[in-house]
Amino acid sequence: MNLIEAKHISKQFVVQRDWLGRPKKTLTAVDDLSLTIGQGETLGLVGESGCGKTTVGRTLLRLYEPTDGKIIYDGKVIFDKEKKIKAD
Repeated sequence: MNLIEAKHISKQFVVQRDWLGRPKKTLTAVDDLSLTIGQGETLGLVGESGCGKTTVGRTLLRLYEPTDGKIIYDGKVIFDKEKKIKAD
């Protein structure tokens, strides 16, 4: 059984807004990430500074709200952008 499944996860940060508060400029930190971690498995993320390793972890833990995709934890959907599921 899978512990965590991430399907097409993306995370963007708004770095600039217009005078009405609408997003004007965004930064894409994670784009279309899919992975599966089984029970008892360990995942290691390797990359250079600023490539999004911490953002991936924080997004999977829901410390950051994903911009897009689907996250399943222990068989339960905890985030699904298409179905607007945002479990707490």
